[in-house]
Amino acid sequence: MKRPMMPETYDIASGWRPGLVGWTVARHGAYYAEHWNFGPEFEAKVAREMGAFVDRLGAPGTHLFSASDAQGYLATLTVDGGEQEAEHAHLRWFIASDRARGLGLGQRLMARAIQAARKDQARGLYLHTFKGLEAARKVYLNAGFTITDEAEDATWGTRVTEQHYALTF
Repeated sequence: MKRPMMPETYDIASGWRPGLVGWTVARHGAYYAEHWNFGPEFEAKVAREMGAFVDRLGAPGTHLFSASDAQGYLATLTVDGGEQEAEHAHLRWFIASDRARGLGLGQRLMARAIQAARKDQARGLYLHTFKGLEAARKVYLNAGFTITDEAEDATWGTRVTEQHYALTF
């Protein structure tokens, strides 16, 4: 049964906020270890790559979006214009806390990311993920992304069917 939408008691923000980077890395590490058996290599990879992203934060085309409420962070999503494929900016680190699931925050963050990329005059967005993340897949497809490639690999330390999605404006 789908949870009913709650009144908007959360804030959608753009930019760095205290503790947001650590929350994002920790949430990825915990979620993917619990649900996909990813190990410390994955969490370290997220931490390294997110640290490099933060060094670029503020550069044109680079955005960090988050949702939060009085209890803390609920979800994050980034647009990394510093990493591009065919003039498409890289969409990364899309994750929500358990208490945020079903509230429509993923769709709201995605709309902000697409709006930002269009304003930055990117030709579109791309992302790398893997098969089985159905809630995220639904957000991607509803936003107009299509799967452009799929192959088995172990980029994140565990063998999965990796997928490449793209959205062209």
